[in-house]
Amino acid sequence: MARYTGPKTKIARKFGEAIFGYDKSFDKKPYPPGQHGPNRRRKAPSDYGIQLKEKQKAKHTYGLLERQFRNLFAESAKRSGVTGTILLQLLESRLDNVVFRMGLAPTRRAARQLVVHRHLRVNGTLCNIPSARVKPNDVISLRERSKDLDVVLDSLSKRGKKFPWVDFSRDTMSGVFLNVPEREEIPENIREQLIVELYSK
Repeated sequence: MARYTGPKTKIARKFGEAIFGYDKSFDKKPYPPGQHGPNRRRKAPSDYGIQLKEKQKAKHTYGLLERQFRNLFAESAKRSGVTGTILLQLLESRLDNVVFRMGLAPTRRAARQLVVHRHLRVNGTLCNIPSARVKPNDVISLRERSKDLDVVLDSLSKRGKKFPWVDFSRDTMSGVFLNVPEREEIPENIREQLIVELYSK
């Protein structure tokens, strides 16, 4: 399963946001990477450049490569409704993202690793595919032997914001994907309309 394995802080600095979560290195250098640092003179980006940057930010935020992202956009374009909103809803419905939203992992990368290493069940069935689509009322649970994993317990102890479309029980170490979130509920700072405009050219 292909995935981006390059530097995270440099990517976050390019977008000017800590898209991978808290990063002390980003706090030290919250400006774009480059030889001349914050004093470098930069050209004003074109409309295409702005649209491309927004697409790249969405890809890196959710951990997808270009082909995966393009296929997901094509699927969202075929559905009735607002294409950009549907795209974000499909991204939010990925198993690795749902595991992250439940607080079982501190980052989407860590959530992906939990899934790939076969620590999770969906409706009682073992699933190791990070891109698996989770449907409303699906139950995501940890395998019995995985409930004491340090990364899981540490992540749950630091769990911050809770999301209304997922419900997690610490007692059973399982959660339910209640519904597909509305656009205003999704906290990611992504201007999805720019992505639609880019792919519509």
